[in-house]
Amino acid sequence: MFTEYKNLPNNSRVWIYQSDREFQEKEIDFISEKAEEFINQWTRHGDDLKGSFTIKYNQFLVLAVDESFNNVSGCSIDASVRFVKGLEHELKLDLMNKMNITFKDNENINLVTLSDFQKFAKEQKVTSETIVFNNMVSTKEDFENKWEIPANDSWHKRFLV
Repeated sequence: MFTEYKNLPNNSRVWIYQSDREFQEKEIDFISEKAEEFINQWTRHGDDLKGSFTIKYNQFLVLAVDESFNNVSGCSIDASVRFVKGLEHELKLDLMNKMNITFKDNENINLVTLSDFQKFAKEQKVTSETIVFNNMVSTKEDFENKWEIPANDSWHKRFLV
């Protein structure tokens, strides 16, 4: 059951998928239409899930579920992964690669491999103050408050000099 993202409670569970490239405007429309369709039929063992999505910086797809309405199950999570993989196939992009790291350089969003991020940290092109995207956050509240943070406040700090 689709609901507006802003109407979900702060403790809603989120999954963040970062694209290996920026979405084009027509792709955002396509993703939005498909996400709403998916969420309207998303269930846990036949029970509706109350969910939503948001797209950030034309590069991140965030799925969210209000678990105070109904908890997600392994099967419902699997269904969301199948949905995301379908988007990848249709749009020829990669949303599942957890070995890519995104960070800001002023207002630019950079996506690099983990090994390149480590190299940039060693060369101090990435510092403790560099804003990184912590895609490991798991709630709407953390997404809104702890997703874009200085590298020093994130798991990324292990790579800093």
